[in-house]
Amino acid sequence: MKKLTALLLIAISSHTINAQSFIQAYKNRADAVSQTDIITNLQEFASWGVKKTGTQANTDALNWLKNKYLSYGYTANQMVEDTFPYSNTTSKNLIITKQGTVYPNKYVIICGHFDTIAGSGVNDNGSGTSIILEAARILRTIPTEYSIKFIHFSGEEQGLLGSYHYVDNVVYQGSNRVLDIKMVFNLDQVGGVMGNNNNTIYCDQDMGGLPGNNAASATVTQELRNCTALYSPLQTAVDPAEDTDYIPFEEKGEIITGFFERIRSNFPHTVNDTFANTDPVYIYNIGKAAVGALQHFAVASTQTLGTLEPISKSTLESIKIYPNPAKDVINIEFPDSDVQNFSFEITDFEGRSLLKTTNKERVNISALTNGAYVGIIKRGDQNVIRKVIIAK
Repeated sequence: MKKLTALLLIAISSHTINAQSFIQAYKNRADAVSQTDIITNLQEFASWGVKKTGTQANTDALNWLKNKYLSYGYTANQMVEDTFPYSNTTSKNLIITKQGTVYPNKYVIICGHFDTIAGSGVNDNGSGTSIILEAARILRTIPTEYSIKFIHFSGEEQGLLGSYHYVDNVVYQGSNRVLDIKMVFNLDQVGGVMGNNNNTIYCDQDMGGLPGNNAASATVTQELRNCTALYSPLQTAVDPAEDTDYIPFEEKGEIITGFFERIRSNFPHTVNDTFANTDPVYIYNIGKAAVGALQHFAVASTQTLGTLEPISKSTLESIKIYPNPAKDVINIEFPDSDVQNFSFEITDFEGRSLLKTTNKERVNISALTNGAYVGIIKRGDQNVIRKVIIAK
């Protein structure tokens, strides 16, 4: 998580996107981001508890990440564990490499940390972790000119230990730069707070540190803003780069940018950094922006037909559950006319079932108490998951 400082914030709600053109294939892939996947990943991330660097929970979370990538079709040969010392033990970063077609030895890095302190860290940084996973899922079969490294750092909360180790021992060996990096795109604390007007994302720009890479960072940060406008409904503002995992790269002269939530949550680093206190729709929209931007930075194929295109997890992703927050009744609206043979279930965040109905588009929830829940709709082999708020 970035430290809160008194640096100048440059907020611009409208800007030109002349530097980039809309690409339909990029939009298709950005739209393949699944809100169901985002929520599932956040729940699973939370289930590993406090993932403090050097603990068994941290190791369990790392193994969970590895299994996620294997389930997407990545191979063990594409994964590298970068071990670094911590206190009287060790911890590991996880690096997954997708090879580029034109510049296989030049890398776009998308990264974020998975370690937490004091709580499950769903915002800081389950939010960034879930987006990196979705980007990797969607782009696995998409050719990109530049190679992509999906990196999950540990040790961030103890002073960027994992990212410093990676930069000092993998990117550089002594004074020799052995890894050619095009740019670094970091995601940290992008979960928002449920109930806020979460319509704007900060795009981080290098305004300090080494002066030689500031101009290049300004360029890629503007490109990130452009992609956000092209491929998501979010507005953008610029935030000075601060203390998170792109800093070790910046200090070596690399080009950096990143996402950070615009309305800052007070829950990170507390036991209240939970799924209930995040805004999954905000994370979902940031995911769309991130997938659009990553394609731009890595120069993805523009092919729109054939097997190269990802398939969305479910045709029900555009389903509507309203009102939300709800009081006594929830309405379910399908994106098609087929409203038969479906079930709707409300559970708590630990998965305990509290209410279940069949083929009902209007559901009485008056027996449930105020709070945040998970709504699950199933139809055939498809399902969607949504966060449901009850406020009476």
